[in-house]
This record gives sequence, C-alpha cells and structure tokens, in this order.
Amino acid sequence: MYPQQVHDYLQKFFKENNCEIVDGNEHYMTVQLTVDIDKKIMNRPFHWQYIENTNGVPDPAQITLITDQTKISRDIKGEVVHFGSPRLSQLFQTTNQLGAYVQMYEKVLNNLETRPILTPWLGVNYKISYYCDRTKEMLHSLGINLMTGEVINGFQESLATKELDVQKSERAFLLPYIIKPLRALDRLDAVVENLIQQDDHTWAEEAKGRWQKDQAILEHFYAGVENKPECYDMEKKALEEQYEARIKIDIINGGLFYMK
Repeated sequence: MYPQQVHDYLQKFFKENNCEIVDGNEHYMTVQLTVDIDKKIMNRPFHWQYIENTNGVPDPAQITLITDQTKISRDIKGEVVHFGSPRLSQLFQTTNQLGAYVQMYEKVLNNLETRPILTPWLGVNYKISYYCDRTKEMLHSLGINLMTGEVINGFQESLATKELDVQKSERAFLLPYIIKPLRALDRLDAVVENLIQQDDHTWAEEAKGRWQKDQAILEHFYAGVENKPECYDMEKKALEEQYEARIKIDIINGGLFYMK
C-alpha cells in the first residue's frame, strides 16, 4: 500500500466520520477529532470518564498524521502512518466496528431538463497477508460494474475524485444492477486469488530453507538421544509455526456506489 493510498484512506475515514481536516497537503494532515472518534482511537478512557463525571467541557484531540515523511518540512511534527503501522491497523479495526458496508451516490445537479443516470458499482478493499517468520501485507481496492462486469483495480483512488453522498440526488435515475452483489463479490474474490497466484512466492521457498536449517540444528542437538524429551517436540512444533508459509485474505470494508 503506497503512501498516497494510505493518505486517501485516512481522508475518507475522517471525512465520513465528521472529523475536520484543518491543515495538510497530500503528504500529511492535521485532523480535529470528534468526541466519538477520540474515544475510539486515542486510548484515554479515564480522561473521558473524568470529563463526563464532572460535566466538563469535551476536548477531543487534534492530531497530525504524516503519510510521506520524505516530502514534508522538518518543522511538521506528527505520527508517521504507513501500511502495517499500529495506527493504520487501529483505523482498519475501527472501520469494521463502525460498519464495514456503505451505500453512496455520486452528487449530480438537479437539472429539470435531464435525469442523470447512475450506474451501480460494488467496491471492496482487500488486505492480503503473507505470513512466515516474516510478514508482508498488501492492500487491493477492487471495483466491479454491476451492469457490465468490468473490474478495475485502484477503485478507492477513483472514488477520491468524486463527490459522494449517502443521499441520492432527487432527479438521479439509478440503473438496476444485472449482476447481483453476492455474485459480484465472488468474482472479486476470484480476482484476488488470481493476483496471489501470479505473485512472486520465493518468500515461501526462502522461509522453507530457513526452516530446514533450524530444523537441522535442532536434530543435531538431539542426535543420539533415543527417547527425545517433550521439549524436542515443543521446539519442533514452534519451528513449524514460525516458518510455515500462510496466506490470509481479509475484507476491510466495501460498499455499493452509484456513479455516472
């Protein structure tokens, strides 16, 4: 997940949760949190308990998040956020808690002479994780046109160029979808699986090589021991859990989007 993708995700998260972005550019942002989001991501329950018990004035935090440290002034201080960072993982989890599914409509002018036609798209953000003794994570944002079946990668980035609302414009005409969302989700799942199949998996072979080396050391240590102790089996199992290659696919969020 590139810095710009992280930045777009942060912007969308805070905008949808009514948090004002008071300063920033494409490489950092300063955000005024709402009380609700402060409670969810700032980890200060005792502060809010005191405010509420004393009828104090709510004072949600203002935070600065940096998505590309190499392209900002050294005078800007804040928390660096990148794919795999604790803060971004926390926001992914918060998104799931708040509701991972949305339905939104592109804003159009309410022109009395014409009726803008909006086409349905299913958009899904996937996280692919490769696990062994090392971890690699990737984010893929896919969208599928529910009329034609066209699939695009980078769907989240395309949404960033449009003005969306949870309410449909009065005169907009919504095309009924031909491909049912569940069927479309199956197609996107197949795209993700194909992306994984086409990826370079030398990481798994390299992990297997490191596993064999450590296993050889373990066997050498217990060479000549006829009745191996329980700790041998425990160490052998630990090596398997450490080095065994695993792939996990998670859906972070998704939604139905009607767009021109």
